[in-house]
Amino acid sequence: MTPDTPKNDLVNHPRHYTKGGVECIDALDAATVGKPPDEAICVANVIKYLWRYEEKEPLRSLQSARWYLDRLIGKVRNKKLGKWSDQEAAT
Repeated sequence: MTPDTPKNDLVNHPRHYTKGGVECIDALDAATVGKPPDEAICVANVIKYLWRYEEKEPLRSLQSARWYLDRLIGKVRNKKLGKWSDQEAAT
């Protein structure tokens, strides 16, 4: 952060995305290393919504985290079953 950067820079360093001195974006980078892109998106979104749920629309954030977690579970289940799409798994 530069001297010209506001203390709560809502674009580059929003307060609700920093916990314990760690920015969420850095945790997301670490948590998604080596994951397939479709799974990495889900993992990153679950973490993001849980990271900030207490400070930004708690119930909606938790519901969004659950939506992405359910999607990730479906993707992992489909891979285990040898199915590649959500539509294919439903049949």
